[in-house]
Amino acid sequence: MPEGPSIVILKEEAWKFTGKKILNVRGNSKIDQARLADQKVISIQSWGKHFLLCFTGFTLRIHFLLFGSYRIDEEKPDTDPRLSFTFDNGELNFYSCSVKFLEGDIDSHYDWSVDVMNDAWDAKKAKAKLKEHPNMLVCDALLEQDIFAGVGNIIKNEVLYRIKVHPESLVGKLPSKKLDELIKEARIYSFQFLEWKKQYELKKHWLAHTKTWCLRCNLPITKKHTGAKNRRSFSCSNCQILYA
Repeated sequence: MPEGPSIVILKEEAWKFTGKKILNVRGNSKIDQARLADQKVISIQSWGKHFLLCFTGFTLRIHFLLFGSYRIDEEKPDTDPRLSFTFDNGELNFYSCSVKFLEGDIDSHYDWSVDVMNDAWDAKKAKAKLKEHPNMLVCDALLEQDIFAGVGNIIKNEVLYRIKVHPESLVGKLPSKKLDELIKEARIYSFQFLEWKKQYELKKHWLAHTKTWCLRCNLPITKKHTGAKNRRSFSCSNCQILYA
């Protein structure tokens, strides 16, 4: 599943279509595609893992789920697009994704202050929301999109390794300073993820995700599906403290 930084990259790549009129729309999506014909793209935005094409009076939301993808100015061989747009300056194609119309003002649908990569990000609000869930595991908390929109499993694993917190720690047991560190690193790592992804070297910088050996302790990394979300966690039982 693409994480927030990957959607920001798509937003930047697709920016050239801002102000452009859709000349042709096709695909196997069941939405009312005729509604999009001749519409002008007013703006292109992202919120967490959502890619947003904004038009007058409505927005098209693209969610890539687990296996979604996109291509700009080229098609994916032997694969029908979920939606394909033709503009006078190129083509935008989406595959294996969820598409949905959002009616009215886009600001009525999203709280931009919970998006870790948005200028409106509010760390204090994130901390207040975390304190409302003292019995939640931190591995689940980092994946809560209404707290950390855009954070996915890679960011989760890397942040927890950096701040030396075990993924099965309880939010309510973390010291206040450690909670602040968690929130701060979620944003810092997201922007580093963005830069490394642009340079095609993201995996080179992974310290914990998919790793088998702890670089700090020279001990095995434990791989385990953790939390209510049952996502893969990679952690060191020696240096990542279990707050429970």
